[in-house]
Amino acid sequence: MRPSPESIGSVLSGRYRLVSLLGTGASANVFLADDLTLERQVAVKILQPNLVTDESFLKRFRAEARAVAALNHPNVLRVFDWGEENAVPYLVTEYLPGGSLKDIFDKGLTLTVEQAAAVGCEAAAGLAYAHARGLVHRDIKPANLLFDEEGRARITDFGVARALAEASWTEPVGAMIGTVRYASPEQAEGIPMDGRADVYSLALVLYEAITGRVPFLSDTPLASLRARVGQPLPYDDRLVPLEVVLERAADPDVESRLDAAEVAARLESLSSIMPPPMPLPITVVTALGDTIVPGFRAPSTDELTQITPAVSGAGHVPSGVVAAVPATSFDQQTVLQPPDAFPGAPIIRTDRSRRRIWPWLLLALFVAVAVFGLFAYATKLFTPSVTVPSVVGQTQSQARVILSAHHLAVTFATETYSETVPAGSVISQNPVARTTLKQNSSVTLVVSQGLPPVNVPGLTGMTCAQATAALQAVKLVGSCSSSLAAFSSTVPRNQVIGWQYQGTQNPSAVPLHATVDIVISKGPPPIAVPAVGSTWNVAKSTLTTAGFKAVQGSEYSSTVPTGQVTRTSPVAGALAQRGSTVTVYVSLGPPQVPVPNLIGDSVATATNALAKVGLKIGAVYGPPGGAVFTTSPSMGSSVLIGTVINLYVR
Repeated sequence: MRPSPESIGSVLSGRYRLVSLLGTGASANVFLADDLTLERQVAVKILQPNLVTDESFLKRFRAEARAVAALNHPNVLRVFDWGEENAVPYLVTEYLPGGSLKDIFDKGLTLTVEQAAAVGCEAAAGLAYAHARGLVHRDIKPANLLFDEEGRARITDFGVARALAEASWTEPVGAMIGTVRYASPEQAEGIPMDGRADVYSLALVLYEAITGRVPFLSDTPLASLRARVGQPLPYDDRLVPLEVVLERAADPDVESRLDAAEVAARLESLSSIMPPPMPLPITVVTALGDTIVPGFRAPSTDELTQITPAVSGAGHVPSGVVAAVPATSFDQQTVLQPPDAFPGAPIIRTDRSRRRIWPWLLLALFVAVAVFGLFAYATKLFTPSVTVPSVVGQTQSQARVILSAHHLAVTFATETYSETVPAGSVISQNPVARTTLKQNSSVTLVVSQGLPPVNVPGLTGMTCAQATAALQAVKLVGSCSSSLAAFSSTVPRNQVIGWQYQGTQNPSAVPLHATVDIVISKGPPPIAVPAVGSTWNVAKSTLTTAGFKAVQGSEYSSTVPTGQVTRTSPVAGALAQRGSTVTVYVSLGPPQVPVPNLIGDSVATATNALAKVGLKIGAVYGPPGGAVFTTSPSMGSSVLIGTVINLYVR
């Protein structure tokens, strides 16, 4: 369905009435719609026509839609429904009236570090939730970060990039997935991507949100990607105090890069010690078409604090700053004139040696003052002293804030691993706490890289118990979850196929004490039971050829002739393990029953006894009130159900 005026007002699947066009993208057109069943507003994403005929894309799109619909997190856009209208697939999601982060950028606005920390924390939390469930976004960009009316961030378009990657129209072969402006360097290197590629993209988005520019951009997409290979995030003082988290989140080395959960935790920690953020400059479009800016306003004149820099006597005065200029003072000058310069004046004689010594005394005094000044400057004689606080155990940002409050600077030594101190927190400081330092002196901090890595031993071919013991021997924890068990044509049942850690398959090293998920084999994948022939011999041959064991059973049948196959168990088409047993039932013909013993019974009693076993009474020979002494067919003989029995009475 192409976006057109005719589209507005149409109803999809008898439920979703299209109200207005919200936007158009490469993969879909997005409409605001009314859910006529639940009486609420939703967003409807209708695929572009060039994707509708692409079976590879549609197959992946349907699979991704089911997976994304199962996500339930406050920072992931909810998927309510999906279906097809005139063979065109569509997706129904919640409607967020606050627009996207791209809308904010398009207004020429940027975010404060407090706002960026809040948005980044929410986005990282949503990514961590999805990554833990095996979903990688692959296209994190400002347009995919949406806001509700309260300014809370939601991630949208999970799964679309992966589906597009398998679409036949995405040419040329091997084309890069996602938006190159925010793509990770591993895309340029051809390295398989996991959730940490999303973290890299989020770091670039937050960098742009604060600085107004995307790092590493070049003239071509390929040049932009190559510029990121092996390069750390460019430093910008506007990023403080988020610069360390963003540097780690955009680390060019995937193994050194933070994952989404770590980014969310660090940004949340930073937000707790920063001032509360101002409301985001989003524009909310109401159901009536009104626009409001929730809680956002420009600061008043009273809220602004002006800081006037100090200006030296010869210093430059910045534009817009008025410096106070002191009144000029002049030294008095003594003019010595010879006596004859003043005719008639009395002659005053002075001691020449006294006049010669004063300049030297003044010079000595000047030198002494200068030397003392240099000494005071070098030793910070007049700089106040402070007691160094303890910042061991604090995060880098918390330590920076604490030391800055004590008028001390911070330098960071090389990070090191620690079994006791969490990653990003201070292990040690130099000088130690309670040392006295002059203000503006520097304190060197050693920050933890987190738990040291441990090499994972080879686990393939072991049982769950053996693999768990092998991991325990190197201080790791093994977990054999039945939900991770998988079929394997090569690894026997109940043996290890592989292992995972936070979405990474078969990592060679993981942090100390980490829990490693062990994947156990469920044996060969099941195969379908074939349809068999009409006789036992044909059925046995068919099942044996397919890899099953055949055994014979028998049962009565009113519809299948004697000696013919009635059914199999499991039934044809059912999935069963190769080598398992399939029972073939052969017909014994219609069911038979023996004629009951009726000797001595009255005609009425005999009639009831015959009816109970499915037989009918025929002719009665003898007096009506007599007792049965024989039957035809005879009592005890086997007959078909429904056979007529004649009674003989006397």
